Amino acid sequence: MIVGIHISARGVVQGVAFRYHTQLKAQELGVNGIVQNERDGSVSIRAVAEKDTILEFLEWCHHGPKSADVLELAYEYIEPESFLGFVIER
Repeated sequence: MIVGIHISARGVVQGVAFRYHTQLKAQELGVNGIVQNERDGSVSIRAVAEKDTILEFLEWCHHGPKSADVLELAYEYIEPESFLGFVIER
């Protein structure tokens, strides 16, 4: 079953290549979506994939790359959107 998810990561997640590594992980897993920095210092992710794949991706997002320090991760399931690949914005 294909699901959509919105993830918000807070902590040391900007200026540490979090978006780049998120894109690499998403591509590795076959997740489509978008990742972007937010003005409040968080990183926002909208992703679509099979439910098991999304759960694996979400687990990775809890810690992110070694350079990041994810202090808080919030998420909610959303209506799946159409994305072509996984892209970085902003």
